[in-house]
Amino acid sequence: MSSSGGFAKDLASAARLRERAEALLLGGLGQATGENPVLVAESVLHELQVHQIELEMQNEELRSSQLALEASRSRYFDLYDLAPVGYCSLGEAGMIEQINLALASLLGMPRAHLLRHRLSAHICPDDQDIFYRHRLLLQRSGEPQSFELRLREPGGGLRWVQMQANAALGEGGEALMLLAVMDIEDRKRSEQANALAAKVFTHAREGIMITSPDGTILTVNEAFSRITGYEAREVIGRNPRLLSSGRQSASIYRAMFAELRDFGHAQLDVWNRRKSGELFESMQTIIAVPNTVGHTVNYVSLFSDVTVQRAQEAKLRHLAHFDALTHLPNRLLMADRLQQAMSQAQRSGLKLAVVYLDLDGFKAINDHHGHEIGDQMLIAVADHMKKSLREGDTLGRLGGDEFVAVLVDLADESSSQPMLNRLLAAAAQPLRVAGCNLQVSGSLGVTFYPQGVEIDADQLLRQADQAMYQAKLAGKNRYHVFDAEQDRHARGHHESLQRIRQALHKEEFLLYFQPKVDMVAGRVLGAEALIRWQHPERGLLAPATFLPVIEDHPLAIELGEWVIDTALRHQEAWLQQGLVLPVSVNIGARQLLQADFVARLRQLLAKHPAADPAGLELEVLETSALNDMVHVVQLMNECKALGVGFALDDFGTGYSSLTYLKRLPVVQLKIDQSFVRDMLDNPVDIAILKSVIGMAQAFGCTVIAEGVETAEHGVLLIALGCTLAQGFGIARPMPAEQLPAWVQQWRPDAKWAESSGD
Repeated sequence: MSSSGGFAKDLASAARLRERAEALLLGGLGQATGENPVLVAESVLHELQVHQIELEMQNEELRSSQLALEASRSRYFDLYDLAPVGYCSLGEAGMIEQINLALASLLGMPRAHLLRHRLSAHICPDDQDIFYRHRLLLQRSGEPQSFELRLREPGGGLRWVQMQANAALGEGGEALMLLAVMDIEDRKRSEQANALAAKVFTHAREGIMITSPDGTILTVNEAFSRITGYEAREVIGRNPRLLSSGRQSASIYRAMFAELRDFGHAQLDVWNRRKSGELFESMQTIIAVPNTVGHTVNYVSLFSDVTVQRAQEAKLRHLAHFDALTHLPNRLLMADRLQQAMSQAQRSGLKLAVVYLDLDGFKAINDHHGHEIGDQMLIAVADHMKKSLREGDTLGRLGGDEFVAVLVDLADESSSQPMLNRLLAAAAQPLRVAGCNLQVSGSLGVTFYPQGVEIDADQLLRQADQAMYQAKLAGKNRYHVFDAEQDRHARGHHESLQRIRQALHKEEFLLYFQPKVDMVAGRVLGAEALIRWQHPERGLLAPATFLPVIEDHPLAIELGEWVIDTALRHQEAWLQQGLVLPVSVNIGARQLLQADFVARLRQLLAKHPAADPAGLELEVLETSALNDMVHVVQLMNECKALGVGFALDDFGTGYSSLTYLKRLPVVQLKIDQSFVRDMLDNPVDIAILKSVIGMAQAFGCTVIAEGVETAEHGVLLIALGCTLAQGFGIARPMPAEQLPAWVQQWRPDAKWAESSGD
């Protein structure tokens, strides 16, 4: 093929031939040379035709070359624009000179918008140093550069790319940076996932062991070495059988492999052996890892040392069914044993006895000698009672000093008498505990099964409990047999008493506290402790629903002491939160008049040394204080010596108040709420209030009004000279844990400050 320059020469030669032919035809050339002009002309024309043919051939060849060049250039630009890799060229200022569609798509913008704009604007700010550093290296060395960084996506995300940079010169000789940009986001995610998997493998708390299909250990993690004692180099290439303890049968492993084959995983608890020879219980999960066609290529075993956990579970199971102190069956297990014994009695036709036993005098020993000696005594008494029973009988502890025994295979009711007498003797056996000679006795209640009517296990226990209560009333250290006929007549009242007693032992009672405030000074002065019963079926019960039942019963004393003890405990808890708050407690007549009231109070105060006795105030009903004036005055003075003060509750509702009030060493009078609630509409109540407030001032007592339900009640009381108050208008009784926050946020009503003249 002729070059374009040769083609131009051929055109010039053809032009000269054309000129010569024209001259011959005009006759000029033949005359000058003497040649035959016709022959010369024909020769020139022939030569001209040959040149013309050659020119046409060369022209056709040139057109073909041009078409091929255009096609090649078109393919190049198609490859450049449509390539899966992004390409661009940057000028010296970092401006995009050229960019293909792949990179424009990666940047999320039309190509026309990217030209003559800086590529760096699309690079993550944290990675721009990477880009500039490699651009500078390329400019200085001319060596190709490869680096990874993150591009900003249109939605605000980041995408990892790899850039290959080369130096080049533009058509005008300017320096260019040619970039090939590859999306490596998927690769980066895969690398991160692999890195995370490696971290999990290395740092997992479970031991991990990976084996080949034939069981050869390929790798283990750090937890494997920590649990088994074997380093990785000691087990790689070996079989997991080196951990075998020999305690499992082959059938366990056959079942494991069958589960792996059927489900691809298996879980089992096995005993393994550490390198030291020590056995440990292992909770193990094995997973079969398949390839793409479903053939197992690896086994992954994950295991944990659960020796301590299993031991704790066994201990918890024991604790769930056995008493932690005496190790006798507890209430739950006794219920199950009793149910089994009842079924056995129905099959055999024999009787069984349920014996409810409560120790007499144990509480006094526990209080006097302390809980540690009390616990030792319980253990000893329980052991003696258990040994007094037959092999098939069961003794259990329900809690505190209460026990229950199930005596089986009795021919008749009288057959139980020898066992009952032995139980009484065992309970009353003198004991030597921690250098102290101690002795208690037992009160037993007995009921039998089967009975003439259908009855369940819970009813049997309640019957035995009621019979035990009768043994207590009859003088203790004896047994009483349940009388179903008599029970039907006394059931209502006695069941109420017994249910309250159970509620106390089950810790169903709780204290609410109602704040007392100085309305003028804006201070919280203290709180009154008010008992509530969190009944499991009936909800929260007010004291009026249960206190009257025990008013003339010894249980009133026990419950009253619980109130003082609990109030002092809450005071100590508040002190730890920085709250110093006096508490007043209501004292019933039966508790107040017991012979050892002051001694019992002293013990309760000693039990809570952090609580200041001066922060405890005992509220006594006016009517209670007047029943035995001499004894009450002496008692109050003894309590005053301990630091404990008294308030006279419901003042104005009793009799002979004016005659005896001056003799009672009380520091506060509480105006009964019945006079306060109606004072806004009843002039008589206002007159009574004036008199009570005047008497309190005359006897040097502070006075506090109950039943303040509105701000207006407070305004009128302040006007009458009474600034201390409590009631729903200030705060309702609340749980102990809510009181500190209430004290922090309480502010007096603005009307009270206005009425006081401040």
